[in-house]
Amino acid sequence: LSFFLRTVEPLEYYRRFLKENCRPDGRELGEFRATTVNIGSITTADGSALVKLGNTTVICGIKAELAAPTADSADKGYIVPNVELPSICSTKFRSGPPGEEAQAASQFIADVIENSQIIAKEDLCIANGKLAWVLYCDIICLDYDGNILDASAFALLAALKNVQLPSVTINEETGLSEVNLKQKNPLIIRKHPVATSFAIFDDTLLIVDPTAEEEDLATGTVTIVTDDEGRLCSVHKPGGSPLTGAKLQDCITRAITRHKEVKKLIDKVIQSIKSK
Repeated sequence: LSFFLRTVEPLEYYRRFLKENCRPDGRELGEFRATTVNIGSITTADGSALVKLGNTTVICGIKAELAAPTADSADKGYIVPNVELPSICSTKFRSGPPGEEAQAASQFIADVIENSQIIAKEDLCIANGKLAWVLYCDIICLDYDGNILDASAFALLAALKNVQLPSVTINEETGLSEVNLKQKNPLIIRKHPVATSFAIFDDTLLIVDPTAEEEDLATGTVTIVTDDEGRLCSVHKPGGSPLTGAKLQDCITRAITRHKEVKKLIDKVIQSIKSK
């Protein structure tokens, strides 16, 4: 019967669980799916990370290139993020130009980079007005089961922490740049933004880290991005059910706890690489 109900009346099926404060996959309302992170898995990239959030799998590869800074930002480099949801990751997506959800996710990641100051763009400048780094951050979903924003933000942060850039100097006489591949430096990560997403059910009930099925049934979603100090970097709410101030506060409190969990996971994996 429950299988029949899930197929014919999925919302009703979910409501029965939510009444008991749990979800069909056995999680509590405020519980994230099992989360894992691996870094440095793409050897051809300057930094990379693979993040799994339940069945949602996202990989981020970062390529660094040299370019001239723009005239109005002579002392700044660039960060160019792109989120891809290829047709292999879900029947929901088609091949071809990026769809609405991929574009929204790319914009969300760009906003996170901007609002959190994860990296100071000045740190990417090599020679004022002459040379700067461009970081191309490609985030590709390999398996889609909801909550792409949290997984993408996590993969980006972990990949940035894995980046090693060669030291570059400009030869005074020739004016040409000289790259020393033997001497590599990590990026200066100034903030650790972490995203925590919620699905809103029946306009009132909040569940954290929604699956694809839960996203489809939800009346709205909200994503809270916090940094190391528990500061709010951004609140991303694309329409849907309105939230009361009290509910939003609950989301922020949960997001601050989640930040500690994610930071711990990243620190642990970086530590294990260093000790090898």
